[in-house]
Amino acid sequence: MQIYKKLSVWRKAHELALRVHSATHPLYVRNCAALAGQMRRAAMSIPANIAEGSGRSTSGQFAHFLQHAIGSARELDYHLLLARDLALLSPGDHATLEARVDEVSKMLVSLRKTVSARATRTPASKRLVQK
Repeated sequence: MQIYKKLSVWRKAHELALRVHSATHPLYVRNCAALAGQMRRAAMSIPANIAEGSGRSTSGQFAHFLQHAIGSARELDYHLLLARDLALLSPGDHATLEARVDEVSKMLVSLRKTVSARATRTPASKRLVQK
């Protein structure tokens, strides 16, 4: 079952990963493969953690993976800033991608709060057997 594909935050995170992939292509040409690779890995980690967490058996586990996705979004935010400050990413591209990272981050925080609240409302005995 691929429930994560129904989550709007996953769709936006996936789109962000695609945009980062495209935006970093010129960095490879400019011999900045390390930074481009880090940016791509951080961007891909966001929707990947959402997908992996949604397949876990408890809300608490899902919340844990959402926290990893939030961390990856913050990492990407920094790499975007670094690329802009090194003049490897235009200010316009930086602003566009940064706005998308912020949007996804806010959605992740909100979803994590909802999922965490659900985890605390569910008795421990039921959390262990939920699928």
